Amino acid sequence: MRQASLSSREVPSSRKPWRTFPVNGVAMCGDCVEKEYPNRGNTCLENGSFLLNFTGCAVCSKRDFMLITNKSLKEEDGEEIVTYDPDLCKNCHHVVARHEYTFSIMDEFQEYTMLCLLCGKAEDTISVLPDDPRQMALLF
Repeated sequence: MRQASLSSREVPSSRKPWRTFPVNGVAMCGDCVEKEYPNRGNTCLENGSFLLNFTGCAVCSKRDFMLITNKSLKEEDGEEIVTYDPDLCKNCHHVVARHEYTFSIMDEFQEYTMLCLLCGKAEDTISVLPDDPRQMALLF
């Protein structure tokens, strides 16, 4: 027999005290996510939120969309760094996570990285040439 499921916008209120992770002065909440820093392979998101990993807000017990706030873009030594607090609860403005995305060009490759408690960690490298030299080496 299946148990009645929770509404898509409510989470159980019987949660433990919050697990927080301070990153650059921002406390991220481990109780709002299913898995902390999930491995996303080479899926690097410049913006957005990985809602499949969001269990619900530990403060207001709602499961809703996230707000993107405090977005900043800076360049350091040819590397573009985008940071924001995307994972802010839409209802109570509780900070779930801080998202960092980097982009750089090294020699003949574009390099991407992502690090976020909710969205996960990932990195990818793509050739800027029409034919990827790494793929050509595999053919011979």
